Amino acid sequence: MKCKRGLAPAFFLACAIGFAANAAIDPQSYLDDVKYLASPRLKGRETGSPELEKAAHWIAAKFRAFGLQPVDGKSYFQAFPVVTSAKLGKVNEFRFVEDGREVDLKFPRDFVPFNFSESGKLAGNVVFAGYGITAPEYHYDDYAGLDVKGKIVLILRHEPQEFDDHSVFAGRNYTAHAQFASKASNAKMHGAAGVILINDMAHHRGEPDQLEKFGTAEGPLDAGIPFVQVKAAYVEGWFTAAGKNLEDIQDRIDKDLKPESFTFPDNLRVNADLDVERVVKTVHNVVGYLPGETGEYVIIGAHYDHLGLGEQYELDPDKAGTVHPGADDNASGTAGVIELARWFSKQPKQKRGILFMTFSGEEEGLLGSAYYASHPELPLGKAVAMINMDMIGRVRNGKLYIGGTDTGTTLRAMVGRDVQPFGLHIDYSDMSGYGSSDHSSFTAKQVPILFFFSGLHSDYHKATDTWDKIDAPDAAKVLEVVAAVTDDLRDGAGRPQFVRVAPKAPHGGEPGAVSGSGSGYGPWFGSVPDFGEGTIGVKFADIQPGSPAAKAGFKAGDVLVEFDGKPIQNLYDFTYALRARKPGDQVKVKVLRDGKPVEAPVVLGTRH
Repeated sequence: MKCKRGLAPAFFLACAIGFAANAAIDPQSYLDDVKYLASPRLKGRETGSPELEKAAHWIAAKFRAFGLQPVDGKSYFQAFPVVTSAKLGKVNEFRFVEDGREVDLKFPRDFVPFNFSESGKLAGNVVFAGYGITAPEYHYDDYAGLDVKGKIVLILRHEPQEFDDHSVFAGRNYTAHAQFASKASNAKMHGAAGVILINDMAHHRGEPDQLEKFGTAEGPLDAGIPFVQVKAAYVEGWFTAAGKNLEDIQDRIDKDLKPESFTFPDNLRVNADLDVERVVKTVHNVVGYLPGETGEYVIIGAHYDHLGLGEQYELDPDKAGTVHPGADDNASGTAGVIELARWFSKQPKQKRGILFMTFSGEEEGLLGSAYYASHPELPLGKAVAMINMDMIGRVRNGKLYIGGTDTGTTLRAMVGRDVQPFGLHIDYSDMSGYGSSDHSSFTAKQVPILFFFSGLHSDYHKATDTWDKIDAPDAAKVLEVVAAVTDDLRDGAGRPQFVRVAPKAPHGGEPGAVSGSGSGYGPWFGSVPDFGEGTIGVKFADIQPGSPAAKAGFKAGDVLVEFDGKPIQNLYDFTYALRARKPGDQVKVKVLRDGKPVEAPVVLGTRH
């Protein structure tokens, strides 16, 4: 049933109600698909895992059964390479010489590199740099007056005043400065040749001196600096030989937040080899096409990957190593794509087609959608809109978030009309089209988008995100709204024209920074990162209109390589360097444009 434009309002509403009543979105069929995707047998669908590939083949079989076509006529899979993880190589050695005495540590009992560590030689003199933190907002800097260029910095884990609830560092809650990647970026920006990290045992008396399990630390694929953890017991003698006491140093830092950094005597030298290998695997987006009468089409998509066993990105560390089912995130959206493919495959052909897509690599940084947007199987100029569903399975109190409505000239009015019969309360607060999910990849390519989302909850990125918490009837209602909007888009006389909208990040910070969440703090620069891999620096997928970056003349496709005089090798470096500045600061920024350097001053802005 199609509710044509131009009907009198009362007749249109009656028609839309009839559409809702006859939509035949099946809550039980939908829930069965969620249950399979979130089942233990798929082990959390981690990108690069055999279980994710099993899910990909299952989705492709669904598309085939519904009569959807492979775009190329051959395969439903779009393959692309992803660095999925790191593994320890065969040569990891750590030795040091003190007063002519050589000590060899045992691997991995006594030391272990971090998964984002640069491989290679770590050798030279050692400098103690406290907690490895530079925090101008707290008037604290472990590197103040310290020359670490070309030297190895020894730093403590966590932050000062760790269990002091009145600490400027937030006590036991920690700030971004406690993150391993932040410490790596800071050491690199001060010119250090490498980093040795030890546990801050004075804060954890009576606890075992355990090394961080390899592969669990969140960070870039390659931090661009050797970074290794060593058991504290092996370096305590370094302090004694230098006439220092490590526990006393920590106590003094806690007391007055003044740095206690120093250079160890020249008779202490480290000589280590760190061997970390990047694991590259081929993963797949799954794409099925329902042709229309013309070459134009609507995209309906969702990511089907999740966290696997939750070793890196989960929010409940006690459950690391257990299956993270990802029922809402995002089996709910993937099952929605499948259910809509089933529904539309039974409908008469309309003017425009529908491209059904499920993406992999979203949890790693929108990798699948970024790859597709840069390697489209159908011309993106023919895409009238992209509809993304991410976490649609737990509608509460009838509230549904629909983002991106300002990215197309007709979207807001269309959605407002189509949603009326379904009794949902709509939040349109995120209208920009940028954010932490796959629609951002299409916004950057100037495709109008709509983002359907039922909201965050306490099970987000935890092992407790299970299928039994999915509200299938309300999720089916969301799918009926998506079906109604899709019908409008594929049969309308015109099509929405793309509108560039400046994103809003209510918590501040750069949209998409690091986790893609848009959260954080700091000044506004105005770039949108391209999450594709293989770039040294930060490639801009887009520049926000009216932003400081736009005013400075930077463009989509530029690659940021230097910010405020500091080298930028990855998005973590950029986020760290940006957070160190304030709104109103002027910084020098260098990018590569078509391989040639372009420099310009940027006056950092304030979030609106």
